[in-house]
Amino acid sequence: MHFNSWILIAQTHGGKSFWQLLIELGPMGKSIFVLLAVMSISSWAVMISKLVQYRRAAHHGEQFLKIFRRSKRFSEVNAAADQLQGTPMVGLFQAGYAEISAQVKAHQESARTSGEPGTTFRVRSLDAVERSLRRAISTELTLLDKGTAVLATTAAAAPFIGLFGTVWGIMIAFQSIGASGSTSLAAVAPGIAEALINTAAGLAAAIPALVGFNYFGSRLRQMRGQMEDFVLEFLNLTESNFT
Repeated sequence: MHFNSWILIAQTHGGKSFWQLLIELGPMGKSIFVLLAVMSISSWAVMISKLVQYRRAAHHGEQFLKIFRRSKRFSEVNAAADQLQGTPMVGLFQAGYAEISAQVKAHQESARTSGEPGTTFRVRSLDAVERSLRRAISTELTLLDKGTAVLATTAAAAPFIGLFGTVWGIMIAFQSIGASGSTSLAAVAPGIAEALINTAAGLAAAIPALVGFNYFGSRLRQMRGQMEDFVLEFLNLTESNFT
């Protein structure tokens, strides 16, 4: 159905606007349109919130890395981290710092019990520190990916829901032909209008959701790479200072 068909349908309906045609949809057509509208609004809400989240993460990440690389003590970084919670690297650092602190405390307790000097700061297992950091990566990735399932669902399901609306509208058109015994555009226009509206609504919901899902998936992979690099940097510093 091309653009001229829209013009003919509008003329048949007395030049009614899109909103007037929408109001005149049947119960099934309205239900499908409302469902697609809810899916579209939900996906846009997710995309806006994720965009804010990712921009904040990038901004805080730059500031945190500057502090991390400039500071000589992990305790200084930990104190500054509370103001930069938007970046997932803060979560990684705090997980690694907590593990180091626990191991240093255990080492000092053991040294006091055995009568050895306990003033040195040592970690017993660098592998345990790495495991803590890897667990933190999984946690942070889950938080960053939260909500994108809405985009995937909308991108995958909306075209088929719109297609169902299309089929339903064509069924109405054929019923009108059977009832009136005429194949004129006046007889089929209501059903065709319903089909076209829901087809357009399905595509309007699916296309932005698909673009958003792919975009945020790419950003997530980039941030994962940054977190992997930070883990290596953290482990190198730990090995240099605590072993």
